[in-house]
Order: sequence, then structure tokens, then C-alpha cells
Amino acid sequence: MMTTLTLSKVTKTFGTNRALDAVSFSVAPGERVALLGHNGAGKSTLMKIVLGLIPFDDGAVSVLDAAPGSHAARRKVAYLPENVAFHPSLTGLEQLRYYLRLRGENPAQAPALLDKVGLAHAAQRRIGTYSKGMRQRVGLAQALIGNPRLLVLDEPTSGLDPVSRREFYAMLDVLAAEGAAILLSSHALTEVEARTDRIVILSGGVMVANDTLAALRRQAALPIHLQVTARPEQADAVARELDGARMNGIVVDLTCAHDQKLARLGQIAALGAMIDDVEVIPPSLEDLYSHFSRMGEQGTNS
Repeated sequence: MMTTLTLSKVTKTFGTNRALDAVSFSVAPGERVALLGHNGAGKSTLMKIVLGLIPFDDGAVSVLDAAPGSHAARRKVAYLPENVAFHPSLTGLEQLRYYLRLRGENPAQAPALLDKVGLAHAAQRRIGTYSKGMRQRVGLAQALIGNPRLLVLDEPTSGLDPVSRREFYAMLDVLAAEGAAILLSSHALTEVEARTDRIVILSGGVMVANDTLAALRRQAALPIHLQVTARPEQADAVARELDGARMNGIVVDLTCAHDQKLARLGQIAALGAMIDDVEVIPPSLEDLYSHFSRMGEQGTNS
């Protein structure tokens, strides 16, 4: 499969500390990959290597078939940090025009870029009057200069309100649909769970997971919760039939292994009119993150 970014057994040490240990994964065009890990797991080091800011000790990295940090790679790679900083006295339009000139691009593209990130209405306002969400949009507009094929985003929604976060991810969806590859680092697991295609988890510099959310759930084999809502007069009978625990009066809570889910659903369906509703609650990304991180720590300590 064609890839925009490929890392193969990338290793990086700082003195006696091995920040990355033979990390391998790739990001394809149009793919949104979440890079997760606790502080010190190696995420920032990996991003700096991809951007060509620091060298790696061993392995191989290909960014758009070029070396990271090379002229060819820099022209098609964009970076958005957690906290962007712009001159507060400049308007959004002036700031974008300035960055376009720095990149050797036509400053006349500025209005279209601001419109693409939903800031056309504030183009003539000073950035000092912008909210953090609006400043992040300016950062994204700046990152989009030159039509980048790889976006490296480091905690881009930190400090944003829920509406701004949702709008930010909607913009990323559009960029991915246009073919941009996205590597996103975030601690906001709930939003990442719904808005990325694949999850990469680092623990102590080791990659302990790399797959889709559905595949990681199968690999982890964590328990699945089934919450069965019984008819009010049937709650006791349903709890007995399913050997479950009563919750909130009419809700019966069940736990089963992944490979028992269909059988359990069959038992519930067999109760027919006794059941009002059933909700299947798979392990969350937070559950999976904790599971794979613990596995990584155990492997490091063994």
C-alpha cells in the first residue's frame, strides 16, 4: 500500500535513556493515525524525528519518499503544536499573508485559507482578540500553506471547548478526504476514539499497539458490558434468567468475553417481550490504552 510516512525499527537514545526502541509503523494518504502514550513515552521524540528536527540512531524513516528534514519533505509536511503563538497586533489576514510570503507563496491565497478553517468572518480582526480555538484555526491555516501531504499535530485541541474540538476534527476529516495523511498526538482519548482510523500506542519508547480500534478490542479481549433494560414488571425475572446484576431498578448489567457476545445476545433475544432494550458497551479506548500500556510496562520490567 502506498504510504506517506514510514518508520522502520526507528531507535533513538539520549545518553542511557532509550526514548524509542525499534518503532515501526506507517501512515497512508487520507489516513488519520492517533499517536498515544503517557508523558515520556516517546511521542515528542518521534514527532521531532519525523519533522527532521533531531536525528535518529538506527532504523529508517521515509517522509514522502524523502529523508525527514530534507527540502523535499519540508515542502509537503506541516506541523501544528499544542500552543500556537502569533503577533497579537496583526489581523488574521495579515498574519497569513506574512507566512505565505515566507513560504514563497502568493499572499493572495490568505482569504481562501482563512475561509477553509472557518475564519473568514474574523479575517480583519486583530489576533489578540481571538479565542484559543480561533488561534488554533489560524495555526491550521498556516499549516495548510503549500497543500501539505502530511500533517503532524501535537495536542492540537488542548484547551479548546467541546464545540471548537468538534469543528476542528471536522476540518481534519475534510483534509483527510482530500488525501492528506494525519499523525495526531492527543491525551483526549474520547475524541480520538471517534475521529481517527488507527491507533498507535507507545509505552517507554516501545510500540505496544498499532491497529484499528476494532482490531485492538479483539486483541485485548477485554470484557464487554451488556446493559439490558427489562419491562418494569419483568426486571426480577430477567435478572434471574440472565444471571445478571440489577441496576437502577429495571436495568440488568451483564459482562461477557468478546467471543461470548453473540451467545449472550441470543439469550437476551429469547426473552422476547420481557426486554425493552439492550445496549452493548465495548471496551473504550481508555480501557485499551491502559491495557496495552500495562503490557508494555510489564515487558520492559521483565
